[in-house]
Amino acid sequence: MGERVAHLVTGRMLDFIEFDDDYALVKTVAPQVATGRPLGKSQVRSRYGITVVGIKRPGEDFTYATADTIVEKGDIIVVTGKTAAVETFTELP
Repeated sequence: MGERVAHLVTGRMLDFIEFDDDYALVKTVAPQVATGRPLGKSQVRSRYGITVVGIKRPGEDFTYATADTIVEKGDIIVVTGKTAAVETFTELP
């Protein structure tokens, strides 16, 4: 629990859940590298080792993300991957 609180206080994460084997699920504001083009073309999975699994736009419900999903500035995204990779991704501008 202490580690979860530390992640939420020190970074841009809005929520953080760590699973066994150093795997995490995080809710965060989308960094610039993930915005403006379809997720499949942004290459966030191959470049950062994370997977965007959900997206929430202001005034809308959460929805699953696909390779065709275009993330916009200000969107809240749910990402998953190895804890270190997720931490690095959420700190991107």
